[in-house]
Amino acid sequence: MALISNTLNYLDGDSLLEAFFAYDDRFEGRRPAVLISHAWGGRDDFVKQKAEQLAELGYFAFALDMYGEGRTGQSIEENSALMQPFMDDRAVLQKRIKAAHYAVTLLPWVDDTQIAAIGFCFGGLCVLDLARSGAKLKGVVSFHGLLNKPEDLASDNPITAKVLALHGYDDPMTPPETLTAFADEMNTLNIDWQLHNYGKTQHAFTNPQANAPELGLIYNPIAEQRAWQSMKNFLEEIFNS
Repeated sequence: MALISNTLNYLDGDSLLEAFFAYDDRFEGRRPAVLISHAWGGRDDFVKQKAEQLAELGYFAFALDMYGEGRTGQSIEENSALMQPFMDDRAVLQKRIKAAHYAVTLLPWVDDTQIAAIGFCFGGLCVLDLARSGAKLKGVVSFHGLLNKPEDLASDNPITAKVLALHGYDDPMTPPETLTAFADEMNTLNIDWQLHNYGKTQHAFTNPQANAPELGLIYNPIAEQRAWQSMKNFLEEIFNS
């Protein structure tokens, strides 16, 4: 009995994408799956670790690849250059993350009626857009994610996912007025949603490597622990309801 992990190739059109997956073979039969969407730096060791932690909880964990071929940035400039095309064209972003969702539904270990997605920073926006697309999901969790909705991009499909947004109140990238707009959007969509605000907490609070106060990127271990527990409670709720 062991934790099984590897990389898995999948496609978005002609773009080759490279996910990292993990599951614990102590758990028998098909299981719920959790997609993990990376921050602006790409599918790095941070989301691989999250995949392994989720696997230990009994889920099939799939750390998706937004940039292709497992590409990661090595600087603020490279990270921004990788992320910006998706921020500029949210239809392209939704198409790319929907390719990951489709790939997961085909895997023999996965119960394709029990799929959720979590994301960090840029990845939080990605999983929210996956929910906004009407993808068949039980729920999505955004950790210190960008919350602004896409302009002029509405889905014809009903939104089925429940939404949990975990946010640092002092996050300079998502100020209080953005939170109000997000709440208004969620209410307009008439879905089951939650927003947890952590006081004295800034952006990237779950990442131990976040140490750039001038950018508002500061690790907060207490907020990280609270957020992870909230996610675990949320996943148990949506997969058992």
